[in-house]
Amino acid sequence: MSPGKRHVVIPLVIAIFLLGAIYLALLVNRGFSAADQPSALESVIARTVRNFSIPRRAKLEKNPLMATPENVEKARNDYNDRCVSCHGKTGAGQPAIGENLYPRAPNLALPATQHLSDGEIHYIIRNGVRMTGMPAWRNPHVEQDDQSWLLVLYIRSLAQLSPEEKAQQAKLILGSGSNNSAHYVGSAACQKCHEQIYNRWKKTPMANVVRDPREHPDAITPNLATNNVSPKFTKDQVAFVYGSIWKQRYFTKIGDDYFPEPAQWDMTAKMWRPYMVANGTDWWAEFYPPDNMKRPTGPTCDGCHSVDYNIQTRQVAEWNVGCERCHGPGSVHVDHATRGNILNPARMDYVHANDTCIQCHSQGRPLTNPIEGKYYDWPVGYHAGLNLRDYWQLEDHTLGQLSFTHFPDGTAHKNRMQGNDFTQSVMYRRGVTCFDCHDVHGTDNYAQLRKPANKICLDCHGPDSGNGPRTATLAEHTHHKEGSAGSECVACHMPKIEVTIPGTFVSAHTFAFITPAMTDKYKIPNPCTSCHVDKTTAWAADAMRHWPERSPWRAE
Repeated sequence: MSPGKRHVVIPLVIAIFLLGAIYLALLVNRGFSAADQPSALESVIARTVRNFSIPRRAKLEKNPLMATPENVEKARNDYNDRCVSCHGKTGAGQPAIGENLYPRAPNLALPATQHLSDGEIHYIIRNGVRMTGMPAWRNPHVEQDDQSWLLVLYIRSLAQLSPEEKAQQAKLILGSGSNNSAHYVGSAACQKCHEQIYNRWKKTPMANVVRDPREHPDAITPNLATNNVSPKFTKDQVAFVYGSIWKQRYFTKIGDDYFPEPAQWDMTAKMWRPYMVANGTDWWAEFYPPDNMKRPTGPTCDGCHSVDYNIQTRQVAEWNVGCERCHGPGSVHVDHATRGNILNPARMDYVHANDTCIQCHSQGRPLTNPIEGKYYDWPVGYHAGLNLRDYWQLEDHTLGQLSFTHFPDGTAHKNRMQGNDFTQSVMYRRGVTCFDCHDVHGTDNYAQLRKPANKICLDCHGPDSGNGPRTATLAEHTHHKEGSAGSECVACHMPKIEVTIPGTFVSAHTFAFITPAMTDKYKIPNPCTSCHVDKTTAWAADAMRHWPERSPWRAE
């Protein structure tokens, strides 16, 4: 090396050494807590070393799997099984584990991850990252290679919207601006590109809330001639059939309005029951004459049983809960599909996401009533993406009082109050959404659950998890044999105590355990004696006092 070069290189080496020594001293002085946030320098070095360690051939690999709805759903389940504890359900790395790793679990939705190639993401999933909390999933006895590629699909689906896409969605939500020409086109327009989802949705209760018996000859379940609770009506008088799970009602069309017949069919008991909303029950009843033929379903029902019900024309874009009820007007998306020109509740914050469901699955009233002289029982003016609180208030309740809508503790007393319950829950406060458990596009499980109930619950509430239960097995927590009705999570945390029709009950959605003591104090049914009908609340309370893992203060 020439003397001239030595004069440059030696001072440079010394400077680097000194800087390294100073940085090391600072690290030692600060300590090596995993709770510390890595410095920018460490992050850059670590990310560079990680990317450098990925072989070129791996970087160039392409995902052999297509992003079909079925594949994305499989990937979601795998992600929930393996990744949620560190990366969180949105990929943001916010759970306690992810926030306290060193380095932090990365936000998978941000460009630092999304700008990696499919091959790079796949390699990291398969081989992990040394000296971090990211494990290698490359175990042939645990998973096949396509599972890692599925996770790549799901990570791609977590990508944040770009500023341009957000601007597009804002126009779509607000419905303003000359560039926003989106209008409702009907669910059938979605079938071409989303055929599998469309075919599943077509079989759901959402797609079949109201049916025209002329289009669906099998829509009417009972023999109308057996109606023994009201004046008889014929099939020709039935314009729409409402419901097919717990009860079935019949709407007659007069002019542009529909009116409910005063008889309904109890699907469970297989018997006729009168149908008439009495004064002192639903809040709106006193504002209408006590005659079903003077109570049009437009103000009381149709806004939730359709897409884009127009209160002036009394016309709809589509009957039933179609795709655009949750995804917004789809014409622009149908012409040229992008993420920005359609709404997706899965990309919304938990409040707006849940509002999409709560708008109809709740008891409440519009903030302004009457509207053009009529009293509406649904949030007029609201559509997906807006703030539901600007249009709708949930039914009020006074603690300690039994009302038509609530038990004294605030749990819902009747059906269509899942939203009233859910917004009180710890689950809601933790950012859980309705579609974390339900898939309105349709499944083979009860209530369109993504998985059987216990499997969904145990995704987040596994044995000894910080979320509970704090026992090694589910049987230890429930004190019932595993596989029995009493060991079902929903048996205790979602008891069927809310009336949908006399004698038929649906599940509460507060997820709170109602103790036998609460039954004594507030007359609210508890799951213990609701199942063990031959036992008393004293028996149930005494049994719980002997459960060693349960706090005695939680049993009162």
